[in-house]
Amino acid sequence: MTDFATVREAMVDGQVRPSDVTLYPVIEAMLTIPREDYVPESLREIAYIGDHLPLGERRVVLDARVMAKMLETLAIQPNELVLDVGAGLGLSAALIAHLAEAVIALEADETMAREAEAQLARHDVDNAIVETGALDEGAPQHGPYDVIVIEGGVGEVPQALVDQLKTGGRMAAIFMDGALGRCMLGLKSDSGMDWRWSFDAAAPVLPGFEKRTIFAF
Repeated sequence: MTDFATVREAMVDGQVRPSDVTLYPVIEAMLTIPREDYVPESLREIAYIGDHLPLGERRVVLDARVMAKMLETLAIQPNELVLDVGAGLGLSAALIAHLAEAVIALEADETMAREAEAQLARHDVDNAIVETGALDEGAPQHGPYDVIVIEGGVGEVPQALVDQLKTGGRMAAIFMDGALGRCMLGLKSDSGMDWRWSFDAAAPVLPGFEKRTIFAF
């Protein structure tokens, strides 16, 4: 039987810390949350492999390095409300719940949403709420949010999500250009979003987050 606690520690020491993740709350969350419980049953034994894990068409569990660096970039505070877009089976929500006051875990797939809800309840994560709905529409009924995290690639960020972010709030997204991608940190001001490069990363573009084609005549 796999000793997941030992494997989890090896993941943090071999994948997370060498990626310049230094915030103690993020390290603690990565060491504490049982990643193997929030992935498909068939992938439990490779939950710590160091790569994205497939959840379905253009949906993945982000690898530990990318997820940890996104959380490091956002520096989520204990008094903040976070929208987790594309929560999958609940891993990202469990990690964020360890850092934030509360997290709204948005998932489009009803089966995955119910599994996420069950796993979060099983692990007594009582400051996470799972909502089922279109990822590109967000969850305005719970906003506005201090932080929004997008768990996958984007061609562009839907305006609906920008509108749900507080002025002064922060958003992290992996912007894809072909096979290449960059994780960007967005800061919202009265004039809109100011995006800054954080680190290089790639992930499949989420359905509904494709870059719109503008025709010129």
